[in-house]
Amino acid sequence: MSSRQFGVVVAGFCSFLQMYSTQPLLPMLTGIFHASKIAVSMTVTLAGLGVAIAAPIAGILADKIGRKRVIVWSAFLLGVCSLAAATSPGLNTLLFWRFCQGLCTPGVFSVTVAYINDEWAAGGAGAVLSSYVSGTVLGGFSCRFISGLVASHLSWRWVFVILGVLTLAGAGAIARLLEPERHAHHAARWEGSWFSAVKSHLKNRPLLGTYLVGFCVLFSLVAIFTYVTFYLAAPPFNLEPAALGSIFFVYLIGAAANPVAGRAIDRFGQRTVLACGIGAGVAGVFLTLFHNLWMVGLGLTICSSGVFAATTAANNFVGTAAEHSRSLAVGLYAAFYYVGGSLGAAIPGYFWNVGGWPACVVFIACVQILTVSMALVFWKGPIRAGAMIAT
Repeated sequence: MSSRQFGVVVAGFCSFLQMYSTQPLLPMLTGIFHASKIAVSMTVTLAGLGVAIAAPIAGILADKIGRKRVIVWSAFLLGVCSLAAATSPGLNTLLFWRFCQGLCTPGVFSVTVAYINDEWAAGGAGAVLSSYVSGTVLGGFSCRFISGLVASHLSWRWVFVILGVLTLAGAGAIARLLEPERHAHHAARWEGSWFSAVKSHLKNRPLLGTYLVGFCVLFSLVAIFTYVTFYLAAPPFNLEPAALGSIFFVYLIGAAANPVAGRAIDRFGQRTVLACGIGAGVAGVFLTLFHNLWMVGLGLTICSSGVFAATTAANNFVGTAAEHSRSLAVGLYAAFYYVGGSLGAAIPGYFWNVGGWPACVVFIACVQILTVSMALVFWKGPIRAGAMIAT
C-alpha cells in the first residue's frame, strides 16, 4: 500500500471516529445530566443533522479551495471540537459541540471519496475506495468501542479527550501522507442555477426514491443501535458502558460479509438485494426481543449485515441515476441519508416511552418494510454501480 493510499485509509478512519461516539454512553448520560432518553439521544441526532446540512456544501468548498486542504482542516476541526466537548459544563453545551462535529465530518468523508475518484481515475479507484471504506468501518467501530471502554474506567469527558487527540494525530498523518491533487477537477456543466439543479434531481423519480430509501436505511440502523443500548443497560442484562461498546463488534462481521452484497447486486440487481437485506434486518431486530444475550447478539449481527447490504444497494443506485450534476446528487443523497440517521436517534424515543424496546422494534420493522415498498415503486431495473456513501 502506497503512502497516499494509506493516507486515504487514515482519512476514512478519522471521518467516523467521532460520529457515534456517544451511543454506548447514552444510559450513563441520562444519569449524569438527569435527562430523558430522548434528550441524551440528541447527542447522536445533532451530529447527524450537522452532517446533513454540511454534506452538499463540502464538495462545493473543496472545488474552490482544494480537496486535500478541506480534508486536513476538517479533520483538525473535528479533533478540536472533540476536545471542546470534553469541557462541556452541561448537556446543552455538549449538544452544541456535537452539532459542530457533524458540520466538520463531510469535509473528511465525502471530499475523500471525490479525491479518490479524481486521483485514481486512470485505474485502481475501486481498490482504493475499498481501502477507504475499510477505514470508515474501523473508525465507526473504534469510536464506539473506545468510548465504552474509556467511560467505564475514567469518565465520559476522557472519551472526548482521547478521541480528540487521536483525530488530531490523524489530521497530521493525512497532511503528511495525502498528496495535493495531481489532476484539476472540472465540475460537470449544468445549464441552470444550483437551485434548478436541485429541483431537477428531486423530480427524477428513481433518484428521489433512492434519497427516501437512504433516509429510511440509516434511520433504521441508528434507531436500532441507539435504543438497544438502553435495552441492554436495563435488567435482565445490566450491561456496563464497556460491554455496551463491545456489542459493536457485530459491525465488523457485517462489514466483512458486505462484499457478498456487491456481487449479488451485479447478478440480481439492487431491488432484490435491498429486499433481502431489509428482510434480514427485520428478522434480526425481532430476535433481539429474546431475553438472552447471545440471541440479542445474533439478532444484531443479522440486522447490521442486512442493513449494510441495503445501504450498498442504495449507494450503487445514486451515481448513475443522476442525469447531470452528479456531485450535487451525491451530496443530496448524503443529506437525506443523515437526516434519516438524525431522526432515527430521536423519534423511537417516543415509542420507547410508550412500550420500551418491543415498541421500538415494531416501529423499526415498519420503517424497514416502508423502505422496500419505496424501492419497488421508484426503482425500475438494475443500474450499474455508482457513487458510494460510507456508514
